[in-house]
Amino acid sequence: MQYFREAEKLRSETIAHRRYFHRNAETGTNMPLAQEYVLRTLASEGIEAKPCAGGAAAILGQGKHTILLRADMDALPMAEKSGLPFACPTGLAAHTCGHDMHAAMLLTAAKLLKSNENTLRGRVKLMFQTGEETLSGAKQMVAEGILQDPKPDAALALHVGPSGTVGECWYNADSTMMLSCDAFRITVRGKGGHSAYPHLTVDPIGAAVEIYNALMHLAAYEADPSHNTVLTIGSLTAGTAYNIIPETATLQGSIRTDDAQTQVHLKKRMHEIAARTAEAFRCSAEITMLAENPLLRCDGTLTNAFADILAKIPQLTLHAGIRASGSDDFAEITARIPAAYLFLSAGFPNEASFASHNPAVRFNEDVLPLGAAILAHCADTWLRSHD
Repeated sequence: MQYFREAEKLRSETIAHRRYFHRNAETGTNMPLAQEYVLRTLASEGIEAKPCAGGAAAILGQGKHTILLRADMDALPMAEKSGLPFACPTGLAAHTCGHDMHAAMLLTAAKLLKSNENTLRGRVKLMFQTGEETLSGAKQMVAEGILQDPKPDAALALHVGPSGTVGECWYNADSTMMLSCDAFRITVRGKGGHSAYPHLTVDPIGAAVEIYNALMHLAAYEADPSHNTVLTIGSLTAGTAYNIIPETATLQGSIRTDDAQTQVHLKKRMHEIAARTAEAFRCSAEITMLAENPLLRCDGTLTNAFADILAKIPQLTLHAGIRASGSDDFAEITARIPAAYLFLSAGFPNEASFASHNPAVRFNEDVLPLGAAILAHCADTWLRSHD
C-alpha cells in the first residue's frame, strides 16, 4: 500500500505532467517536445535517461532480474473538441486515446521507484514510447535495443479507457487480448483521360471498387468464423473532377485477427486479390504495408501473478478475460518476452462517455495516481518475489 499512499501525495504533480503532454500533443515517432520533457523530468529526479527511437529509456536499481514498464505517449492527427481548458490548441493533434495519461503515470511511477531505489530487489527499465498509433514505435525501440543490456525478464503496460469506474482493472491471462493489425495501402493504376471517351482510358476507380468487394468476400469466407477477424477499408480516394477519369485510385485499410495463422493467410490473400483483380480490369496494383503488428497475448503466469498482487489492493476491482478488437504495438514486446497488459477504467460517474479516438472524449484524472502506483507496486513486488 506504500506506493498507493505516495502516489496520492503526488496527484497534482501527475496531473501537471498529463496536462503538459495533452496541451502539447504530438503524433508519430517524431515527438521532440515529449521526449525533451521526459528526459528533463527524469533528470530532475536523478534518473539518467537516454533518447531511444524518438522516445526515451532509463534503468533504475541493481540486481539480477529486470522488469520493463512501458508507456506510449503519442496523440492522434485530429482536432480536439473536448472543451478542456488545456486542450491542444493546434487543431493538428489530440490525445483522444489517453496516451498522455500513460506517460504521466510512468513519470510518477519512476519517481516513486527512484525514491525507493535502495530497497529494490532488481532493476526497472523505463520505456517511454512514441508511434503507437502508427504501430511502429515499439518495433523501432526494439531495433534500438530496448530489450537489451539488460534484457528484461518481464514487462508490464497499461491503458486507460474512457468508460467504467475508476478502480476497475481488466486483464486477460489465457487468450488473445488484442488483435493483430496489418494495415495496407493499395494504389490502383490505370490510364486517365476524358470521361467522354472511356474506351481510350483504363478506369482505376472501377477496379478499386471490385477490389473492395473482393476483400469483403475474403473476410467473410476465408477466415475461420471461430476466430475474431475484422477487415476494414477506411479510405477510398480517386479523381479530381467529374469529367476526368483519373490515373490512380487508392484504398487504405487493415486486417485484424486473433489467430497468427489466420493473419498470415489473409495478408497473403489480400496481396493476391488486389493484384489479380486489378489485372482483370487492365490495371495494376501496388501494395504498401503501413503496419504489420502481431496479436497481443499476455503471458499467463506473469499476468496471474500481477492479478494476485493487485487483488490485495482494496481500491481495485479486478475483471478477468477482457478481449478487445483493437491493436497495440506492445505486442512487439509480448511476442519477445513474458509480458502483461492491463486496462484501467477512467470514466466519470453518472456521465455519458465518448469512445476513444472521438474528438470529444475525456478521461478522468482520478485514475492517474492509481495507475502510477500500480506500475510501481507491481514492479517492486514482482522483483521481490524473484530475488
